[in-house]
Amino acid sequence: MKDKIKAYRFPIILLISIIIGSIIGLSFGKDATVIKPLGDLFINLLFMIVIPLVFFTISSAIASMDSMKRLGKIMGSMITVFVVTGIIAAVFMLIATIIFEPGSGVDIPLVEPEEVQEEMSLSEQLVQTFTVSDFVDLFSRNNMLALIVFSILVGVATGLTGEKGKPFTSFLTSGAEVFMKIIQLVMYYAPIGLGAYFASLVGEFGTDLIGDYAKAVIIYYPVSILYFVIGFTLYAFIAGGKIGVSRFWKNILAPAATSLGTGSSVASLPANLQAAKRIGVPKDIRETIMPLGATIHMDGSCLSAMLKIAFVFGVFNQDFSGIDTFLTAIGICLLSGIVMSGIPGGGFMGEMMIITLYGLPLQALPIISAIGVVVDPPATMVNVTGDTVSSMLVTRHLEGKDWIKKTDIA
Repeated sequence: MKDKIKAYRFPIILLISIIIGSIIGLSFGKDATVIKPLGDLFINLLFMIVIPLVFFTISSAIASMDSMKRLGKIMGSMITVFVVTGIIAAVFMLIATIIFEPGSGVDIPLVEPEEVQEEMSLSEQLVQTFTVSDFVDLFSRNNMLALIVFSILVGVATGLTGEKGKPFTSFLTSGAEVFMKIIQLVMYYAPIGLGAYFASLVGEFGTDLIGDYAKAVIIYYPVSILYFVIGFTLYAFIAGGKIGVSRFWKNILAPAATSLGTGSSVASLPANLQAAKRIGVPKDIRETIMPLGATIHMDGSCLSAMLKIAFVFGVFNQDFSGIDTFLTAIGICLLSGIVMSGIPGGGFMGEMMIITLYGLPLQALPIISAIGVVVDPPATMVNVTGDTVSSMLVTRHLEGKDWIKKTDIA
């Protein structure tokens, strides 16, 4: 019993700090924002670490692989898992929206969005997404996919160099270990940082969740929590049986709490890498999937995209039914949650795509954008934890059904 309490000690401390922060926010209202800098400090520390962490973990994982064939298997399995879980998430929310009909009877005044992003061709968007014009631009989290591409190239080139590349492989591996240790140090501050951040959030926005968007929120929060509990438990069971479920729940609370507090998949990456390591996911798999998953795998975004579509249909009194409508909605959710999530401003583009494909007026944009803001915390939590369980599923596919029994993790 003591061992179990010890294993859950840090997640419990995080949850207690979040609860205390929320109580402070409710008690003091907007005055609680005075301690927001303590939360910002924690988030900034995570963002400060994440760029070198992504570079070293991806490049070292690939450089250390026995063969490029292994990398191909990981990437192929990863993409399959991402697409399948994204479809399941979209269908899960689709069923909920059919039952509860968000937006029905809602009367929201239509206002023009203040600003619309400049239109780009698909080729220009792809170039800007996967590359940068200057090396120093790689050191910005706004260019995360470009950094991942660069890290993969460095890892592949190092591996192909052979014996002469061994010293550089050692450097990359050492760098990955050093930055993982820095993460451990930063996470000691997590209870204070997350508590302060939640106090500020609840103090500033806690009373604004009432009104026209209440029904959408009431639908999204329980559905996302159900998907988190039921869906991820099932995925963990498929990946590793009862041991997989036990390890998943023993280690997932820290990254879940971090993602809920920061609202950022990238900022939650350090805690997520630690969780996957403790679960027993092999180094090359977790250090390939986690950074990629933080930018291109978003089950929570699939859930919210479906809610946005159903909500805006209800607002404009359009019929949200029929196989064609549903299949189009699922396709949009996949694009929003997997493809566009890695593009700067991808959420905005996903919302524009909803409006364009369904022929809705441009005034609908601020309506669905507001939903995105309100449901962002649980959506991010589902996004982040989805990466962890996906890494377990990929390991199950590559290492066999007994992979989890072969690891020495307690």
